[in-house]
Amino acid sequence: MLPNAKAPIVELDSVPEKPRRFVFVLLDNFTLLSFAAALDCLRLANRMAGKPLYAWRIVSEDGDTVACSTGTAFNVDAGFEELDRSDTVVVCGGHNVQDATTKKLLNWLRREARKGVGFAGLCTASYSLAKAGLLDGKRATIHWENQDSFLEEFEDVILTKSVFTIDGKHLTTAGGTSSIDLFLQVIANDHGEELANAVADQQIYSSIRTDQDTQRLSVPTRIGVRHPKLSQVIQQMEANIEEPISPSILAKDVGMSTRQLERLFRRYLNRSPKRYYMELRLQKARNLLMQTDMSVINVALACGFASPSHFSKCYRAHYDTTPYRERGAHATRLSV
Repeated sequence: MLPNAKAPIVELDSVPEKPRRFVFVLLDNFTLLSFAAALDCLRLANRMAGKPLYAWRIVSEDGDTVACSTGTAFNVDAGFEELDRSDTVVVCGGHNVQDATTKKLLNWLRREARKGVGFAGLCTASYSLAKAGLLDGKRATIHWENQDSFLEEFEDVILTKSVFTIDGKHLTTAGGTSSIDLFLQVIANDHGEELANAVADQQIYSSIRTDQDTQRLSVPTRIGVRHPKLSQVIQQMEANIEEPISPSILAKDVGMSTRQLERLFRRYLNRSPKRYYMELRLQKARNLLMQTDMSVINVALACGFASPSHFSKCYRAHYDTTPYRERGAHATRLSV
């Protein structure tokens, strides 16, 4: 839109006495896109309505500047402070959320939760909310890259693969542009679909997703191949990492012989079904090594390896390092 152009004003049936306030908590290495997308939805809602429907405040643990994952530093309004019951806390996570989830943050979240404030977790910040015990028994989501480690640590959370979830006063997103989808839904719930659609139109956001949409691209899109039986087999593999299924059973489930399945994988993916399955399991193992404190033995078991020695051998063959060295190198990089 040109700078001098006038945006259309959406007429609302009723306007609240005071703006609904969101308190954005920036964690170290937060994802800029998730934060900016959420905040801009609120800004545009005010603009399109011609009224201050929403207000916001940006805070950090000590009121100091916070760097996002691109290295850009942001000033904040304050440190952790007393909130009103009507506020909604929006925790903005990103890379290495485990270290960014400090004891001070957890204590503050729990204290404010006792007042009945609402909570939202953007990108990986669902981890912070879960660590504080705020998501027990509730539906939530988190970025797909963090799902494996989250499932291992928080058994009482009902984890989904949705782009966002709303469970009462608890909101979570998978990261990236899913903040737009969540906050458009918030705006629609508060003030109607017309205003939410006007905000989306301003953002040139033409494909609004709901909490029924999943995060990841479909298997055919991800692998660049559209073959229904191949997609079925890969979905089965991804759903059965801890207890791998033999190629013969996978083939039988889609009405093929083992040899036909071998040819299918060779033709489209240039590897055997066994090799592809192994790579999926090792990828999950690497995520668990990087994102959790699970022992190497437990990581091995969670990824379908009967013994640590076999796991270590396969890991080294694929990543050219051992699981122990991988974890040690990761810890060293984080401490620098």
